[in-house]
Amino acid sequence: MVLTIFIVTLFLPKQPRFRYEFEKGNVWMNKDLVAPFSFAILKTTPQVKSDKKNALKDILPIYQYDKGVSDEALDGFLNEFDVKWQSAELGDKNKTTYRTEGYRLLKNIYTKGIIALSAKHQKGGKSYDFSLLEDNVQKQKSSQDVFTPETALNYFKKSFKTNNQVIADLMTNLAEDHLTANITFNECLMQVVLDNTIKNVSTTKGMVQKGELIVGKNDVIDEEIFQKLSSYKEAYDAQTKIVGSPTLVYAGQILLVTFILSILISFLYLFRRDIFSDNRQLSLILMIITVMLLLLTWALRLNIVSIYYIPFCIVPIIIRILFDTRLSLYLHLLVILIAGFFVANSFEFVFYQVTAGMVAIFSIKNFAQRERFLISAVYILLSYFVSFLGIALLREGSFKEIEWINFVPFIFSVLLSLLAYPLIYVFERIFGITSDVSLIELTNTNTKLLRELGFKAPGTFQHSLQVANLAEAAIFKIGGNSVLVRAGALYHDIGKVDNPQYFIENQNTGANPHDKLPYEQSAQIIIQHVHKGIEILRKNQIPEVIIDFIRTHHGNTRVDYFYQSFLKNSPEKFVDENIFRYPGPIPFSKETGVLMLADSVEAASRSLKSPDAPKINELVERIIDYKLEQKQLDNCDLTLKDIETIKLIFKTMLMSIYHVRIDYQEV
Repeated sequence: MVLTIFIVTLFLPKQPRFRYEFEKGNVWMNKDLVAPFSFAILKTTPQVKSDKKNALKDILPIYQYDKGVSDEALDGFLNEFDVKWQSAELGDKNKTTYRTEGYRLLKNIYTKGIIALSAKHQKGGKSYDFSLLEDNVQKQKSSQDVFTPETALNYFKKSFKTNNQVIADLMTNLAEDHLTANITFNECLMQVVLDNTIKNVSTTKGMVQKGELIVGKNDVIDEEIFQKLSSYKEAYDAQTKIVGSPTLVYAGQILLVTFILSILISFLYLFRRDIFSDNRQLSLILMIITVMLLLLTWALRLNIVSIYYIPFCIVPIIIRILFDTRLSLYLHLLVILIAGFFVANSFEFVFYQVTAGMVAIFSIKNFAQRERFLISAVYILLSYFVSFLGIALLREGSFKEIEWINFVPFIFSVLLSLLAYPLIYVFERIFGITSDVSLIELTNTNTKLLRELGFKAPGTFQHSLQVANLAEAAIFKIGGNSVLVRAGALYHDIGKVDNPQYFIENQNTGANPHDKLPYEQSAQIIIQHVHKGIEILRKNQIPEVIIDFIRTHHGNTRVDYFYQSFLKNSPEKFVDENIFRYPGPIPFSKETGVLMLADSVEAASRSLKSPDAPKINELVERIIDYKLEQKQLDNCDLTLKDIETIKLIFKTMLMSIYHVRIDYQEV
C-alpha cells in the first residue's frame, strides 16, 4: 500500500489545481469571483484562426530581383551574336548597329524585369500583385508592370526594326535564347514572413484588471464570461507553476491518495477478509490502481487530445470477473475519484466513467460465454453515447451544435477495454486467482482429466455429472457461484481413477475386491481417493478452489460401512476410529457445503431398490439431517431456509431422474 501511494503520487502533476468548474450556458453557483490579479482575456480558438487567416490574406507573394541573371544573359547575347552573324554570312555592313540595337532592347527588358509567373498566385486572373525585393528594398508591383518571357519576346520583335527578314529572324532567335526570368519567387523568405505574421497575431483581446468582477453569483455564463473564466484559469495555472509550492501539493496528493486507499483497505478488512489476508490478491488490486493512475499521469503529461481515450472501464470488468460485483464497483469508484482531482471538467468525467463502469459490471453479471465481452462492450458504448448526447444537449441546446467528433475517444476507449480478456488470463497465472472464465473451461468434459475419469471410472464419472447437476441447481436457487460448484463437483472424485474397482459404482461384476481385505485396509483405500485427488489436481495445476471441494466433500465423517462391520465382526479388538475417518476439513462455504450434501444424497439414492416419492423424501431428509447432526455444516454460510430449499430441489430432481410419478389427490 505504501509503495502504491509513493508511485502514484510521485508522477502526478505537482502544481495547485484550479478550484472552479464551469460550462458555457450554466449558472455560476459560486460566490462572486473577483480577479486576484490582472490578466489578459484570451481569444477563442476560432477567433485566433480567423485573425491569422485575415492576416495572411494581406501578405503579397515575395519575388526577388536577380541582377546576376541579367548580366549573364546580356554577356551571352554579345558573345553569341558574332558567331551567329558570321555563320549567316551577312557581311560586316550594319553589324555593329544591329548588335547595339539588340543589346539595348534586351537591357531595357531586363531593367523592367521578367517575372516567372506562379499558378498558385494567379487566383482571380492572370495578373496579380506581388512584393519585389531589390537591393534590400521592397516595392509593391503588379505582374502587368513587368515582362513575362512571352511578352518580352513580343516586345523585342516589335521594337527591332529591319527590312531584312534573315536578320530579323536571327535577332529574334538570339533574343529568345537569352530571355530568362530575373524576377523569381523567394519561397524561403515568404515562409519566414508567413511564420512571423502568424506569431505576431495577438491571442488576447483586452484585460481584466485586479479587483475587477469576473462573474457574479447566479450569473449565466455567456460567451464573454466563459472566455474571461477560461483566461483566468490559464493565467492561474501559469502562475501556480511558478508561485505554488510543489512540496505542499505533493503532501496534499499523499494525504488524499492515502485516505482513499485506507478506505479500500478498511472495506476489505471488514467485508472481504479473504482478500485482505491474501497478499497476492491484495497486490493485484493495488497494482491495477497504480497502473490506471500512471496511465492517467502519462496522458496528462503528453497532453493528449482527450482523456477519454483511456479505458477506465477495464478496471470494473477485470475486478468483476476475478472477484465480485461489489468490490469491482467500489474499486472503480475509488479510481475515478482519485482521477477526478487531476482532469478537466471533473464532474462530467466522473459522471461518464461511473455510469459506464456500472453498466460494465451489470452487463457481465453472468459471465458464461466469451461473446459476453462483446455484448458488454456494446452496452458500455451505449452508456457513453447516452451520457454524451445528454450532456451535449444540456450544454448546447441544439443537435446542430453537437460536435460528434468528440465521441470518437469513447469508441477507442471501449475497443481498448476488450484487452481485459487477455489481461485476466495473465493475472490468473501470475497471482493464482481463478475466474469464472477458467471455471467454465474446467467444466468442459473433454478436458484431459475428465476424459480419463470417464474412461477408467465410468460409474464415478456418471455420479460426478449427477452431483454437478444437483449442486448447481441448488446453489443457483439459494445464491452462490454455480460455475464454481459445478467445476468442483466434476472433479471431487477424480482420485478414484487410480483404483476404480474398489468403488461400488465402477464394479460391473459380482466380485467385490473388498471381500478379501481387512476392514481397516478397505477404509484406507476409500479414504485415499481424497489424498490422491488432491495430488492429481496439483500435478495438473488445477486451481486450489477446486481442490477445496475434494478436501471437504466428505468432511471428517467416518466410512461407516467398514467401521460398523469392524465393530460387528471384531468386538473384542481395540478400534482406532481415526483409521475410519476422513481427514477433513469440513465444508467452509456455501458451495462446498452444497456439494457435500449433493454427493451424499446422489450416492445414497443409487441404493434404492424401487425409488418412489416417499422413499426419496425420506432419503433426502435422513442424509441431510445426519450431516447436520455430525456438525459437518457448521462452518458453512447455509441458513435453515437454504437447507430446506436444497432439500426441495434434491427431491424434485431425484424424482425426475428416477421417473417417479407424483400422485395428486383431489382436495
